[in-house]
Amino acid sequence: MEFKLSEIGQIAITVSDVSVALPFYRDVLGLDFLFSPSSTLAFLSAGSIRIMLSIPQGAGAVGGNSTLYFKVSNLSAIFSVIVSRGAKCEREPQMAAKLPDHELWIGFLRDPDGNLIGVMEEKR
Repeated sequence: MEFKLSEIGQIAITVSDVSVALPFYRDVLGLDFLFSPSSTLAFLSAGSIRIMLSIPQGAGAVGGNSTLYFKVSNLSAIFSVIVSRGAKCEREPQMAAKLPDHELWIGFLRDPDGNLIGVMEEKR
């Protein structure tokens, strides 16, 4: 049987305290809250991708996740708003690559547990 994976449905973020992480992802980053079945789990929406906040459950280390990259337009303004809401700035937005048809700009933030968050814009 041949197949290939083509779509991400959910990404888990390991946090130390869901009650601290949830306001960051909901209020600071502006993701839509979906539901919270317990005090150790919360689900949000980033477009068609579901983000699961969870304490370590046998795997995963707090602050040691893969980097999430969120696409935006008007990176400088949005980055400033996110920082003004309380996100820790890791690196101000800067050009990461000059491609034939656009420039890729990325800035980096940290959540309350130190997980790295990228905010990116493809400037044409």
